[in-house]
Amino acid sequence: MTVEATGGKGPQEFETVLAASDSSVASFDTHHSRSTLESIQHRLHKSPAMVPLIILIISVILFAIVVGGRFFSPFTLTLILQQVAITGMVGIAQTLVVLTAGIDLSVGAIMVLSSVVMGQFAMHYGVPAPVAVAVGLLVGAICGLINGILIAWVKLPPFIVTLGTWSIYAAINFIYSGNETIRSQDLEATAPLLQFFSGSFKIGGAVFTYGVLLVLIMAAIAWYVLNHTAWGRHVYAVGDDPEAAELSGVRVSRMLVAVYTLTGIICAIAGWALIGRIGSVSPQAGQFENINSITAVVIGGTSLFGGRGSILGTIFGALIVGVFALGLRLWGTDPQWTQLSVGALIIIAVGIDQWIRKISA
Repeated sequence: MTVEATGGKGPQEFETVLAASDSSVASFDTHHSRSTLESIQHRLHKSPAMVPLIILIISVILFAIVVGGRFFSPFTLTLILQQVAITGMVGIAQTLVVLTAGIDLSVGAIMVLSSVVMGQFAMHYGVPAPVAVAVGLLVGAICGLINGILIAWVKLPPFIVTLGTWSIYAAINFIYSGNETIRSQDLEATAPLLQFFSGSFKIGGAVFTYGVLLVLIMAAIAWYVLNHTAWGRHVYAVGDDPEAAELSGVRVSRMLVAVYTLTGIICAIAGWALIGRIGSVSPQAGQFENINSITAVVIGGTSLFGGRGSILGTIFGALIVGVFALGLRLWGTDPQWTQLSVGALIIIAVGIDQWIRKISA
């Protein structure tokens, strides 16, 4: 064995072979420039709320031109906010679920059932109003927990589970309430706290209800949680790729149960706000908020495939529906045109989402 082979003085045999190899540093092609269309696609992918914001601005300008100055009055603009407040709250809950690549068809039934429980406990059982509200919130949490357990642990599809619980919760609502409406006068005399969110305050010439203030606060909190906490990042991770999230240490099943339970609580809060909005406790009210919330979420740019979307987008989506509904009404059109336009917006929103998703494919 030579001195070189033993590493005494000269290079070893493998070093001699490596000496002839290419020593340049690996590099990647960074000179590829995106087309204008690709740049727009990439920007929209990074900012899901941008598309609904643009549509909202265009809608407001369009109806301001068609309807005239009436549309820009403080009364009209605040009326839109009041009309979409409940949809915005339920939409926030729906957004959390859709971000996990799920869907909750029972949100409207949970909201109404919670409001009915609040009214029944306060009026018929003689329970103090704060306790009645707490019981209603507990009912919402239990309903959401049941959904979460069936989806996360029993491994049933979210659509099937929530379609079934939608029917169950709605039936319980009618059976428990006896289809009885608790009148506004009775609530005002016995449990005025249940009508708290009907209160209002003025800013300039605009009148805002506490319900509008509540949805703005809820949206701000949800936005912060999703964008600035580990829990929020886990929600996006579960929706984007649950297997990768599990390998990264995220307890996916626990996250799903938590999301659906929180959704139930938010819906119960919306049920409390619904009492203030209509002034009474009605088992018939808000039955279509499941559809309205999904509409707001989809138009708001949240992907039904999960992992991409925002709370701001959902609020913008709810406002778009409100602008179209009130704008077409002021224009004097048939109410069916509102339904037609909303349906078209849903299809357009899904099409845009599919196009934007190509950037990450």
